[in-house]
Amino acid sequence: TWCPSSSDICTCKMDRMNWTEIEFILQGLSEYPKVEKLLFIMCLMMYLVILLGNSTLIILTLLDSRLHTPMYFFLGNLSFLNICYTSSFIPLMLIHFLSQKKTISFLRCVVQMSVSYTMGSTECVLLAVMAYDRYVAICNPLRYPIIMSKALCIQMAALSWGLGFLNSLIKTILLPFCGKNVINHFVCEILAFVKLACADISLNEIAIMLGNVIFLFSPLLLICISYIFILSNVLRINSAEGRKKAFSTCSAHLTVVTVFYGTILFMYMKPKSKDSAADKLIALFYGVVTPMLNPIIYSLRNTEVLGAMRKLMRRHCFSKKIQYVFFN
Repeated sequence: TWCPSSSDICTCKMDRMNWTEIEFILQGLSEYPKVEKLLFIMCLMMYLVILLGNSTLIILTLLDSRLHTPMYFFLGNLSFLNICYTSSFIPLMLIHFLSQKKTISFLRCVVQMSVSYTMGSTECVLLAVMAYDRYVAICNPLRYPIIMSKALCIQMAALSWGLGFLNSLIKTILLPFCGKNVINHFVCEILAFVKLACADISLNEIAIMLGNVIFLFSPLLLICISYIFILSNVLRINSAEGRKKAFSTCSAHLTVVTVFYGTILFMYMKPKSKDSAADKLIALFYGVVTPMLNPIIYSLRNTEVLGAMRKLMRRHCFSKKIQYVFFN
């Protein structure tokens, strides 16, 4: 530690120190080196899938004109968000899995927390926006192109990113920058960081609680309301084929929401384990597996995405043949 428990002395000490010189130790699973090597292999493979899957979705939504719709515009934002979120902590975490020195600078720790919190808050709002898009598409299909205009889609996406950044900024400003320098986690996680404070953290706890209510439960409530209207509208459709088609347009988004919120609610509402390693592994599962599943869920049984992928591959193969004919 770099200062005693007294908050006054701690503050004075921090004032004298250069923040760029402060380093935190990320404890992770240092006591289980064999487990860390196994986690390195698993996380590396999943990170590559995250980069490949989400990048492919972004490229497809940009290149294929059939995917220039509000749903795929928001999906492109979600894919970009997943790449940013995982890239903020996975590369350094992979290095720490194989090294004895598991340190991170103060500034990099704060940036890591800010980015991850921004992305998490933005995803909550973005999933609610996507639920509204599905509601308009099913409950008001004739006016869908007018309501979900390009301008409105851009404004809703910008609002999602802006609210996420604002929530992260408030949490970061209120962080108590003093205390011990050993973080009992794989990454700079805000709850683990707050525990290191040498000052009163009641304001931080209130801010975190309010943020969770606003950015977790408010979007979830809006999603539930949207799907109640969607369900009531679908059940009024006479033909079974029509009901199946309507449900299929929502299945991917509903699956992503279930995985995202199911994991978060399990993390926050389950009883605290005596083995802190189990809690850290669950948090790691949330941070890595969920962004990996999103492109898989949206690509599976999605004829538009699969068709765009086949079209892109045919175009690539055709260009290869042209190059072969002219240069060989």
